[in-house]
Amino acid sequence: MCGIFGYISHPSLKLRNGKQTGDAAKIIFDGLKRLEYRGYDSWGIAVKDQGKITLEKHVGRIGQAKVNLPKSSLGIGHTRWATHGGVTVANAHPHLDCTGQIAVVHNGIVENFQDLKNELTRKGHKFISETDTEVIPHLIEEFLKKEGFASAVRDTFNRLKGLNAIVVTSAVSPEIIAAKNGSPLVAGIGKEEFFIASDATGIVKHTKKVVFIEDNQMVVLGKSLKLVTLPKGQEIKPVFHDIDWKFEETKKGKFKHYFLKEIYEQPKVLENVVLNQRQNLRKLAGLIDKARGTFLLGCGTASYAALAGTYLFSKLAKKHINYSVGSEFSYLQDFVTPKTLVIPISQSGETIDIVQPVQEVQKKGATIAAITNVLGSTLYRQADYKFLLDAGPEKSVAGTKSFTSMISVLLLTAYILAGAEEDGKRLLLAAAKNLRSMFQVKNINKIKRLARKISRSEHMYLIGRGLSYPAAIEATLKIKEISYIHAEGFAGAELKHGVIALIEKGTPCIIFAPNDETYEEIISNAEELKARGGFIIGIGSKNNNVFNVWLETKDIKEATIIPQVVYAQLLAYYLALERGVEDPDKPRNLAKSVTVK
Repeated sequence: MCGIFGYISHPSLKLRNGKQTGDAAKIIFDGLKRLEYRGYDSWGIAVKDQGKITLEKHVGRIGQAKVNLPKSSLGIGHTRWATHGGVTVANAHPHLDCTGQIAVVHNGIVENFQDLKNELTRKGHKFISETDTEVIPHLIEEFLKKEGFASAVRDTFNRLKGLNAIVVTSAVSPEIIAAKNGSPLVAGIGKEEFFIASDATGIVKHTKKVVFIEDNQMVVLGKSLKLVTLPKGQEIKPVFHDIDWKFEETKKGKFKHYFLKEIYEQPKVLENVVLNQRQNLRKLAGLIDKARGTFLLGCGTASYAALAGTYLFSKLAKKHINYSVGSEFSYLQDFVTPKTLVIPISQSGETIDIVQPVQEVQKKGATIAAITNVLGSTLYRQADYKFLLDAGPEKSVAGTKSFTSMISVLLLTAYILAGAEEDGKRLLLAAAKNLRSMFQVKNINKIKRLARKISRSEHMYLIGRGLSYPAAIEATLKIKEISYIHAEGFAGAELKHGVIALIEKGTPCIIFAPNDETYEEIISNAEELKARGGFIIGIGSKNNNVFNVWLETKDIKEATIIPQVVYAQLLAYYLALERGVEDPDKPRNLAKSVTVK
């Protein structure tokens, strides 16, 4: 999860508009701000200064903080999402060895850290943190007693078990060294300067020329870029990529939070799919049509989009598509053959619970058609066929427009497969129009009043049937993520199989009631909830006497799932404000990109 950023230049050289280099701390600090969505428990920066490592670490978010470090041409930084050890200054990265001359930042989990720590403790090493990361600089320190810096980093990384990325610097070396297995790293090449980051978002402001570090590779950044394979350290020729991104410092504009801004961007996302994605989605439809067995994979929000896809392909294209949560797919791979098509869906393209199972099924010869929002991500590079969501940057940790883009891509693909592409196009444009009408002041005020009424509720239940079932569980996730209310989503009939026992007088219950084959049965479920005291919030194209509050959507067939979920996004946001959530863009304990097991 965590954000990593490193920078190195030669202070005697003039760069960028003739300005002198040598302010690594400032460049790293700026980079960490752009990477903070990866973790915001704590942060720190280490720079090389007059033959020693100078370190600054803080608990909490970077926000408007200032860094007080000397000018330097070399440094590394980190913004943390805690795994091992609590959120303290001692546990924040970078971590040092006993001599204070080696600094390490790390993303991942060292699965054998306790064994390594015991071994190092016996040799006299002193530890000051609770983290697994701290064993890394001490192990490098130990190897340095008998070999050079690069070899010591290589041999240390070879001893780490698990999926890890490390970036290391030393007070006595003019280099930054990084290695990875699983967790992402990308090196950027500037004019007489180099960058290293956990993803390209951090460095695209400075350069478009990058090298994506692959698993079991180590990169040495100094006067040049040297790439070697692990475990033996054989030098290989790096492959340079020019990433065609325009760097834009995304602004909130008139919006208080990115979460709300990105909700309001969704009509344009839908229109973009219609205008620009149709040719690519015809290719995806062709792959599905020819495959002998297709799997849709996702985690979190992407998993609910994938689940919705199974309903869309069944109903529209009469195609059976298998669905799996990414982390569970390893237990379902017995059915995978060289004729299988696997469609992993991920906003970041770095989610380890997607990336790892894809690696495994590639060994079986399966075809990978990846749907992701990030060009050059690990998933994008893994895939045989690459389909970009093109939803634009999503700064809020909780996904909104990425979900809408995923649903629209799957819906239009299903319509193409059914030979009804124009129908799919019309529905998505109608959904975009529906969203714009939902954003009118009168409707937003209604959602605010509803949020005020139910904001002190401890529990909330959401139900749907058919395609509205994945809508219900995605809506549930948004309410939990943003407002911290305990919410649960169910297929309508499942309430009777136990959960209805939890309904009390005034319990908020959201009913997804589109004008389709599920309508009468879901209304019956709503009646059952109301009879037990539930406060019924209906979302659909028709009002009903059972609803205490009605939120209207247009009847746009399968595309109705989009306004259904957007209502939940808006409700989650205003619930968060009513409940005094500090920053809905950065919910507690969460990070945007989940790169650890």
